[in-house]
Amino acid sequence: MADAAGFLVTEKLVKRFDDAVAVDEVSLSIGKGEIFALLGSSGCGKSTLLRMLAGFEKPTSGRILLGGQDVAAMPPYDRPVNMMFQSYALFPHLNIWENVAFGLKREGLPKAEIQQRTDEMLALVQLTPFAKRKPHQLSGGQQQRVALARSLAKKPKLLLLDEPLGALDKKLREQTQFELVNIIESVGVTVVMVTHDQEEAMTMASRIAIMSKGRVLQVGSPEEIYEHPANRFVADFIGNVNLFEGKLVVDEIDHCAVETKLGLVHVGHSVPGTLDMPVAVAVRPEKLEISKTAPVDAGPNLFKGKVKEIAYFGSYNTYIVQAGDGSRLKITEANTSRQDLSDITWEDEVYFWWGDRAGVVLRD
Repeated sequence: MADAAGFLVTEKLVKRFDDAVAVDEVSLSIGKGEIFALLGSSGCGKSTLLRMLAGFEKPTSGRILLGGQDVAAMPPYDRPVNMMFQSYALFPHLNIWENVAFGLKREGLPKAEIQQRTDEMLALVQLTPFAKRKPHQLSGGQQQRVALARSLAKKPKLLLLDEPLGALDKKLREQTQFELVNIIESVGVTVVMVTHDQEEAMTMASRIAIMSKGRVLQVGSPEEIYEHPANRFVADFIGNVNLFEGKLVVDEIDHCAVETKLGLVHVGHSVPGTLDMPVAVAVRPEKLEISKTAPVDAGPNLFKGKVKEIAYFGSYNTYIVQAGDGSRLKITEANTSRQDLSDITWEDEVYFWWGDRAGVVLRD
């Protein structure tokens, strides 16, 4: 859980490369023992921010506080920080035990302590039987755990993960996500990870910072980011979303309404602002219902359209529906049975609808 005081704090951190601003006044507070993810597309500044935390890049301005100490000007080797790279960077000529022990030997620790700590780390990542093997004799997932054991062996206060599972295939990556979180939580180390994989961030992190063009657009739990995006960029970046542009025409304490090309859209929350201001209503595809027959109790957000595309993804179906205004929207429907019970096909006229609490109004 996050420590309210903030174990790792960045204050208006800036990094410029000539005229380009890679990181633009980023202020974060990360709790002790927290797994915190920096998420964004390529070039958004997340890797540069991670390199500043590691000490590989010097900030143009701003502060980095770790446990209350400003480490911004401190060289990497003096920081209680360790970084695990996507490539793992294991030494091919050393066996697994020697790879994990390497950093401890460099520190000049007593042999007995090196032996004990290395054995503990291998046991932690469940690789004790493979101690004498070389890295090329292990699978990608096992190599990843070796790299993690080596990073944790020096007992860093802060562990930095750069695309930690990027080299693994999809199925192994999904399996390793949970293993990695369990190991990290058992040690209690504070983690900042960089990834462009939304699912990885949502699965592993307790909180996520969404970055774009060097700035942090929103910080929150995976649920907050997904269900309550702060703006259009975040809503569109995380998962899939249908955006209905329009203007605010009703704003009461517990509800509002937005006039869109599709029609009047009702939303179950108020919006700070003024009437007639431009807004967008964001509705996730899985929150929409679809049927060939008119529902009895659909509520106010009921519209008609025509099915233009259908895609089968195993656990769910996706429908692309062209609405009356010509716009296209995405609807996903879970497959809860082994039999295909849906009678909806291409070019069918359908009804689609959603509850007033399924959408969120975005001003930016």
